Amino acid sequence: MDLSCTEEEEDFRHRLRGWLGTVLPTLPPRPDPADWPGRRAYDCGWQRRLYDAGYAGLHWPEEAGGRGATPTQHLIFLEETERAGAPYVGANFVGLLHAGPTIAAEGTAGQRARWLPPILRGDEVWCQGFSEPGAGSDLAALRTRAVRDGDAYVVSGSKIWTSHAEVADWCELLVRTAPVSEDTPKHRGISWLALPMDAPGVTVRPLRTLAGTAEFAEVFLDEVRVPVTHRVGAENDGWRVTMVTLSFERGTAFVGEVIACRRVLESLARTAKANGRWDDPGLRRRLGRLAADCAALWRLTQWNVSEAQRTGGVPGVGGSVFKLRFSQVRQELYDAAAEVLGPDALDAGREWVVDRLSSLSYTIAAGTSQIQRNIVAERILGLPKGR
Repeated sequence: MDLSCTEEEEDFRHRLRGWLGTVLPTLPPRPDPADWPGRRAYDCGWQRRLYDAGYAGLHWPEEAGGRGATPTQHLIFLEETERAGAPYVGANFVGLLHAGPTIAAEGTAGQRARWLPPILRGDEVWCQGFSEPGAGSDLAALRTRAVRDGDAYVVSGSKIWTSHAEVADWCELLVRTAPVSEDTPKHRGISWLALPMDAPGVTVRPLRTLAGTAEFAEVFLDEVRVPVTHRVGAENDGWRVTMVTLSFERGTAFVGEVIACRRVLESLARTAKANGRWDDPGLRRRLGRLAADCAALWRLTQWNVSEAQRTGGVPGVGGSVFKLRFSQVRQELYDAAAEVLGPDALDAGREWVVDRLSSLSYTIAAGTSQIQRNIVAERILGLPKGR
């Protein structure tokens, strides 16, 4: 298989690199990590620059407002923006990498026209309202209910770990539209709604993380009216739509972070050489193995993106393989960073220390590692379900 880039793809890389070299020096200073309103403004400003330059939604299909780029062009974009130190999607994470692709794949023409352009322009931010206090890994056990009342659903319940709820305009919300019964298993009574976060009855309470930021929140819903036209997919078919969302979250949403991990690994090696820890053969072996892991993850990423393109744009179960290993590698990477830093690993002001705290969540977020192992075992290896 020829993995080299074509002349057209290399030309795309050259033009992108030139644009980044021109625009990045003009960006304002990055806001404090704990200032989410400031981060929203900064991230949306960057998204608007991408949109105006023709790089927003690069790999989205043209009918969804994207550029219809090839998988290789998409990967080149991620490589070059990360290597140049460009801003990441940040507050736009859910809209660009979860909700937007789901609406593009499952929404009506009217829904795509309403929600996708503001996502691509950075005009509207989305949050993810999936997990509940009693329905995390067992997401289908969710209890937030939506009762049909004419042309609206009346929604009551609560969500937790709602990503970016504090600054979001919309929420991709999972609700129960049919009670669980012998005829309706818990997976079949769920619907996927687009919830306006300024609707009466919505209360947001930020959750402070160990690092002192509030990218998550509790969301309480007290008889919130959501138009039926905001339902993506058929009523009670939300679990299938959710699997589309999660396939994007696990299959392609972390792509840029693989490149970031490779960059961190290079920095760790330089720091270890500078402070003398490179003399430890055990550390050198550890970093070498991590380099091999990152290279393998990048190849798996290329395969997943190409496979998604071949099958209509939705990543397959290979995303669970990626998510499972990437979560572990990221934790191992920042454990190695602590070894390189030594006593400085206790200083939250040092580079990589807060990232190490964040890495602890990766084996839980976007589906726990236990869930991913079940998916791999049952859907890829064909093993029987556990009893």
